[in-house]
Amino acid sequence: MSAPLYLDYAATTPADPRVVEPMMRHLSMDGVYANPASRSHMPGWLAEQAVEGARRQVADLINADPREIVWTSGATEADNLALTGYMRANRSRGRHLITSIIEHKAIVDTARALETEGFDVTWLTPERDGTISPACLSAAMRNDTVLVSLMAVNNELGSVNDIAALAAITHEGGAHFHTDAAQAAGRLALDVEAMGVDMMSLSAHKVYGPKGIGALYVKRDPALRLEALIHGGGHERGMRSGTLPTHQIVGMGEAFAIGLDERERDGAHVHALRERFLTGLSELDGIHHHVPRESSIPNIVNLAFDDVDGESLLMALRGLALSTGSACNSASVEPSYVLKGVGVPHLQALASIRFSFGRFTTREEIDTAIEEIRRALSSLRASAIQVSNSH
Repeated sequence: MSAPLYLDYAATTPADPRVVEPMMRHLSMDGVYANPASRSHMPGWLAEQAVEGARRQVADLINADPREIVWTSGATEADNLALTGYMRANRSRGRHLITSIIEHKAIVDTARALETEGFDVTWLTPERDGTISPACLSAAMRNDTVLVSLMAVNNELGSVNDIAALAAITHEGGAHFHTDAAQAAGRLALDVEAMGVDMMSLSAHKVYGPKGIGALYVKRDPALRLEALIHGGGHERGMRSGTLPTHQIVGMGEAFAIGLDERERDGAHVHALRERFLTGLSELDGIHHHVPRESSIPNIVNLAFDDVDGESLLMALRGLALSTGSACNSASVEPSYVLKGVGVPHLQALASIRFSFGRFTTREEIDTAIEEIRRALSSLRASAIQVSNSH
């Protein structure tokens, strides 16, 4: 059997070959394999040098100081550290956290866990286009608000928040601002200073790097304190202990360096793919794009299909690797909580599929996907009519 055509880049990206090669050099005996915390010998120094070089590459993508980059196992851990670590360290100042109902599960579930610890969470409702309005955030701010966490780009819709405006409102209220930028890195221009971000979660595997490695940007500010979640050695400015995986860190650094250099090229490429995809489907009836093109990144397209069930359509599109929503929520038979959160009707949410493109997607693959969708829709709708007529 041939492998299905991969259109699930929002779930994960394949590692770029230019990332894999330097990673391999940091695994075996003939490479740089030592523990980067072993500072008593040259192999350890070389490993530390590789880690710090990658730290600078990650920092460069978001215009940060390398000392503000804390390595984690991924954006999920970074989100947990940002929310739980911050709220626990600052409970004497206030216990109020603000987030939204359509954040990634790593934020939603962490915020719910914090509620069981006695913290108070306000859950903002987004606009129909999947964004949080500054007015909505402003109305939710309280005297005891200490942290606001709102994602830069939604992983199911592709909607883009005005992070600079949201961070400004947060700071006016005396709180700190965190954003999950896993889907934004390498796709949007990120500048933590210009955006006014205090913490930012990042992931390598969304930017053509390896899985299992991520980072949390933590602004160097004496007033910004985090309580460590993982103890055992005081690594990473005391925020995250554990032996650093040099090969994964090198891979993340290289992926982010390529992402910085090729962001505009990648953006133009996926924009052309999206336009080709939507144009190819435009003659078909009963297809709804959940987010306007102008308010979303081009590599994520979430569509609803009238008169079909999303899971049935997925099965009919077995030649395409797709999802009905976030990979972190794919076991659920319920409609996506993100789609419900922006007001998509129940049946339409059930009939929705996320298509996501990337650096290695070709025009020919887009054309193949269009033909597959046309065929599957025609077959499923014809079957539905037959069943209806038989009754």
